[in-house]
Amino acid sequence: MKISMYQASAPRFCNSLRNLSAMLDKAKAHVEAKKIEPAAVITARLYPDMFPFSRQVQIACDNAKGAIARLAGIEAPRHEDTEQTFEELKARVAKTIAFIETVSASQIDGTENKDISLKLGQREVQWKGMQYLLGFVVPNFYFHVTTAYDILRHNGVELGKRDYIANP
Repeated sequence: MKISMYQASAPRFCNSLRNLSAMLDKAKAHVEAKKIEPAAVITARLYPDMFPFSRQVQIACDNAKGAIARLAGIEAPRHEDTEQTFEELKARVAKTIAFIETVSASQIDGTENKDISLKLGQREVQWKGMQYLLGFVVPNFYFHVTTAYDILRHNGVELGKRDYIANP
């Protein structure tokens, strides 16, 4: 059986982004209940040289929308990376899901061998579609979603595995 590039990407990204949105709700409720300044969580990092929570959410969104756009051969929407509140981060996630849902399976399926070129820092990297999706985007996407989850847990937000993998 051949892998569906669409099934391996768009629905998986949307599921995890919806879970991330629910985690944002729990984070907001947590800071309100504990009388914590929201910026303390939004700017929190696991380690000083790591990106803060807000950037983890932004990068997860960028990975998902960028992959879908590159595979479909369309332009990805641009976001300014200015989100500073839970509401703004939720809006970013919602816009990303809305974009992904505009792309059909027929636009993604069959891109296993599509040439994908991406500039990473100073270098240009080339992949075939499946290698790009499964070897680069998927691990990178989940890294940032997981790191966002970990930052929230580290800051006392009551989350569990069910929050991370809900809605399969």
